[in-house]
Order: sequence, then C-alpha cells, then structure tokens
Amino acid sequence: MSKKLTILDIAKLSGVGKSTVSRVLTNDPKVKPETREKVERVIAEHGYVPSKSAQSMRSGGTQKVIGVIISRLDSPSENKAVSSMLKVLYGAGYDVVIMESQFDPLKTNEHLSVLRKRNVDGVIVFGFTTLDLDVVASWDEKVVVIAMDTDRVSSINYDNAGLIQAVLDKLKAQGVSQLAFIGVDPNDKTTGLARLNAYQAWCEEQQLPICFRTGALHHESAYSLVDDVVTDSLQAIVCASDTLALGTIKRLQELGREDIIVTGIGGNELLSFLFPNIYSIDPGYHQAGEKAANLLIKQLKGEAIVSHLTQEAIY
Repeated sequence: MSKKLTILDIAKLSGVGKSTVSRVLTNDPKVKPETREKVERVIAEHGYVPSKSAQSMRSGGTQKVIGVIISRLDSPSENKAVSSMLKVLYGAGYDVVIMESQFDPLKTNEHLSVLRKRNVDGVIVFGFTTLDLDVVASWDEKVVVIAMDTDRVSSINYDNAGLIQAVLDKLKAQGVSQLAFIGVDPNDKTTGLARLNAYQAWCEEQQLPICFRTGALHHESAYSLVDDVVTDSLQAIVCASDTLALGTIKRLQELGREDIIVTGIGGNELLSFLFPNIYSIDPGYHQAGEKAANLLIKQLKGEAIVSHLTQEAIY
C-alpha cells in the first residue's frame, strides 16, 4: 500500500515551500500563475487529496473560519438568521464556530477573545443593549453586528417601528379600536423600547387609549401580564414577539376570551400552525442572516465598507 502524500511531499515534488502549496490549496490570488500550475500538476499526477485540517490551516493559525456569537441557542428568530447565514458562509468555503452570549457582555468579550486567539477571519455578533461596543469595534472590518443599530461597525437591524405599525394598521383595517400591548422591558432598546414606542406613537396618532405592560422576553412573562390588560371591551392584544404571543394565547384560553385577537412578531410557522387565527409578521430573519454573511465576506475581501442596513419585514 503506497504512502499517503502530505503537503510537505507535494512541496518537495513541486520544488516550492510548504506554505506555497497551502496557498494554492486555498486559492490565494497572490500565488503566481506559473507556480500554481506547477503545484496543481503535481497534485493531479499523484492524486493528492488534502485533509480537512490541511485545507483549514494557514501559517500561524486556522484559515477561513467565522465566529458567530448568538444570544440564545433556543431563540427561534436567531436560529432562522443563523440558518441562512450558514448557507452563505459554507458556500464561500468558511467553517463556522457558534457561541452563545446569553445577553452577557462579559461572556461575549470572553468569546471574542477566544476567537481572536484562534485567528478567525471574522465574526458576526447578535447584538443586545449592554453589548460592549468598544471591544466589538476593535475588530474593525472583520465584524458585523446583527439585530441592533450601531455606527461603530457594520450593522443590520430589523425595522422594529415598522413592524408594530404594520400590525396595528392591519387591526385598524379590521375595525379594531380597543387594543393593548404586551412587550419587553424598555431597558432593551430594540425589541423592548423601539416596539413599545411605536405602539404608543400609533395610539396617540389615532387618538386611542394607551394600555400596555412589559416584562421579560419569555412566554411565562406574557402569561402573567394578560390579566393586567384584559377588559370586557378589549378586542386585540399586540405582542412584541411570537414568544410573548404564545404565553398570551394560553392565558386568554384559560380566561375563555378567545374572542380577543392576538398578534405577534416573528413569523413562527409552528405558532401559526397551532393557532391559525393569529397574525404574525416576519421581520425578515432569514434575509438578515444572509445579508450579514455576505456583507462580512465582502468586507474581508476589501470589497465593502462599513454599512448600516435595515431589514424590512416580509409580508
């Protein structure tokens, strides 16, 4: 049985250095055409198949690896974005390391430190209110933040105000005028404050009474808040997320108030399947993930500058 060739063997047969063979294998554009042709000819003649580790290593560290720091591994919305993100990154030849921040800035900084030591090519970070932007900004063009606005680095956010307004306009078109809002603590600047502000502004514009409660981004929180907003005349409850809508529906069923319309934000297919009457708008999670991955790749290639994008809702 013949010995399996290594990168060093190919380098010796080609008359070049080991690092040059590595650059040929990773399609480095800096390799001279004649050198590339010579190395590729030797590879073809000897049927050399590079190992996974050989393909992914450059001198001094790993190559073509992107770190993705997600807030919660059990988040349906973030998983949608990651799904489309991975498709783009894998298609471009990148490996991906996924880590969870749990909305903890210190944990996020630790993850970023580990990723920097591993010499990853770039990172995508799911943002949250207390994210340490000074540390994130130190990555310069090698980072994209998703789900929040920041002028420090490239960012992609959702149209939080537009999402709430679209839901409210739809309810108005159905003749609904008595409605309440269940949201997230406004200390959260996106899902919390931005969506609450949109609800209040819309009610003021329509000269309708404002009735809302906020809590944690969890179905149990919404469940506990329903009793605070339900009245005999209430027609609808607008929820800041599908997770909150789930808890709201459960409590309304227990109260025998299935006459009250519930709306959510997230476009969760399972929620719509279980409760066909619910209206849930899709913020464009899949599209945002795809945009984040493509933007980061372009930045790493020097083809894009810092950008701030807003992902429109999918109707």
